[in-house]
Amino acid sequence: MANVVVLGAQWGDEGKAKITDLLADEADVVVRCQGGCNAGHTVKHGDDVFKFHLVPSGMLYGDTQCIIGNGTVINPQVLLNEIEALQGKGYNTRNLKLSNRAHLTLPFHTDLDQAQESALAEKKIGTTGRGIGPTYMDKVGRYGLRIGDLYESEAVLRERLTQILDIKTPLLEKCYPHLPKYTVEELLAWCQSFAQKLAPYVADTVALVHEALDKKQSILFEGAQGTLLDVDYGTYPFVTSSNATAGGACTGSGIGPTQIDRVIGVMKAYTTRVGEGPFPTELNDEVGKQLLEVGQEFGTTTGRPRRCGWFDAVIAKYSVQVNGLDGLAITKLDVFDGMSELKICTAYRNRETGEMINQFPSQLRALQNVEPVYESWPGWQSSLQDARRYEDLPVQAQRYLGRISELIGCRLSIISVGPERNQTILLENPIKGGKRTLQSAETVIA
Repeated sequence: MANVVVLGAQWGDEGKAKITDLLADEADVVVRCQGGCNAGHTVKHGDDVFKFHLVPSGMLYGDTQCIIGNGTVINPQVLLNEIEALQGKGYNTRNLKLSNRAHLTLPFHTDLDQAQESALAEKKIGTTGRGIGPTYMDKVGRYGLRIGDLYESEAVLRERLTQILDIKTPLLEKCYPHLPKYTVEELLAWCQSFAQKLAPYVADTVALVHEALDKKQSILFEGAQGTLLDVDYGTYPFVTSSNATAGGACTGSGIGPTQIDRVIGVMKAYTTRVGEGPFPTELNDEVGKQLLEVGQEFGTTTGRPRRCGWFDAVIAKYSVQVNGLDGLAITKLDVFDGMSELKICTAYRNRETGEMINQFPSQLRALQNVEPVYESWPGWQSSLQDARRYEDLPVQAQRYLGRISELIGCRLSIISVGPERNQTILLENPIKGGKRTLQSAETVIA
């Protein structure tokens, strides 16, 4: 049994929750590694539909140990709401554990996030306004509050909150005088109100992960957001505040890279993005509208419509490189049902010089100045939603997938052809370490 990272390999919203839920049935432990309640993972389980923001997508399996790792930032009320929703539908939450090293999103973090975004006006980043960025800022600034701090003595906790407010209050009063003012006593009461409710779930999760490793149990590491939103490797500054690449699975859970066996990147059969920032293959036409409507492309957390475009092999290949992807899960292939023509972006062209660009640009200005170079591929007129084997797919779909695999240098592992859990073609089982047995991508595209 293998230890597997599942992460988004585009701009988020790739369908990671469905893939994680599928593989969680085989895993002993599922770990959410980074991000906060800015993430939204939709999971369907029978007639139940959950929109998880903090709990791991493996929560629907009663025997699976689910861990929210130290790399996350926690809004305690959001977490408790999700726990209560699960309990209300009869799901077991006793196996959920929350890292005592994870940082808390305090009330002023949310206020500050929304105020900063509003002040940027037309230059806004497009954050969810959930306080994630300010929480990570305080973490890196070394004056954040961790979950474990809730269980210090009242005197120690009051001292910590006093130190935090001594730093934050002058900033808030000078730059955002209209925001609410918080006292030490108010924040102390806020902390104490959540400490008791969270206590059954708080643990040293690094120790738990290593206990699982010692027992040779399989661990599934669940990423949030996507590679192109990573604070180091994404389209900075239009990014999230954490590392959404494979390295974030290590730092966000307390394991070393040698303990990871597989890295599976999840990509839609096309590309979407929520919020601001460059998007070379974006379609502001009827095709883009069709992808939006058929794919139901609306943000899980914000409800905002997603920007839609053709598959971008330049960013996909970049994701393979920075994550070390060795398996590819393609989702929403069925959204193309009935379309006569599909396109794949294989390179960029500089609008001013005509120069061909094959590597994803590191500078925002360079990316804003490119246009996509496309290949056209025939679509199919049949429905894919009943396909359960690769051979059930129309030859046009096989060739489209094969071309993507060839262009980005990563083999296909999983293909999703509908929203239901069983609407999935499993070419190999990453958890069991199985190798795909059907023909290679190169022969499929011939």
